Amino acid sequence: MGIDEDKRSTLRRFAAVGAASPLTRLASDGDDGGEDAGGSDVRDAITGYLSTTPGAHFSKLRDDLQLGTGETQHHLRRLLDDGAVESERDGDYKRFYPAGRFSDFERAALGYLRRDTPRGMVVELLRDPEASGGDLADALGVSRATVSKYAAQLEEAGMLSRADGYAIREPETLITLLVRYADSFDAATVEFAGDAADLFSYDP
Repeated sequence: MGIDEDKRSTLRRFAAVGAASPLTRLASDGDDGGEDAGGSDVRDAITGYLSTTPGAHFSKLRDDLQLGTGETQHHLRRLLDDGAVESERDGDYKRFYPAGRFSDFERAALGYLRRDTPRGMVVELLRDPEASGGDLADALGVSRATVSKYAAQLEEAGMLSRADGYAIREPETLITLLVRYADSFDAATVEFAGDAADLFSYDP
């Protein structure tokens, strides 16, 4: 049985994005006749997906592209070996990014922005720099302890200062990442992105 039409459509959509990347061609140029004919198309799809969803972890990438586990592992390894993609360990996850596109801070930030509670905290603090830990807990429907735990992690990553309440660091970089990749997060981020023009003068 061939690839089902839903999977084929998904791969084709992301491959159209990935094929435009010169880094993708590094992987495609190395194909040999012994590999399945669709291998470079799958790698184009992976690269295209990561260009729109940087920081995705293995399971999300696999599931969103409707690939098998072994298939995903094989093509990611090829892309990593050919320098088209890079990965970074983030706790229990390994996250993947288009190679050479992001700074260390941006990769760390994207890793946290891929998590619902840290992303929600960042968005709430960008909207209201005076928000307290209790305000964040209420807005996100989590405990104060959860907010405190992630606040410590965000501070260690250089995204937050806890010296005097909670204050976002590198706000313009974080706003840019949230706006640029809003569609890959959630509806609340898309809504935030629509209001973000007013936040570039942010000054806590």
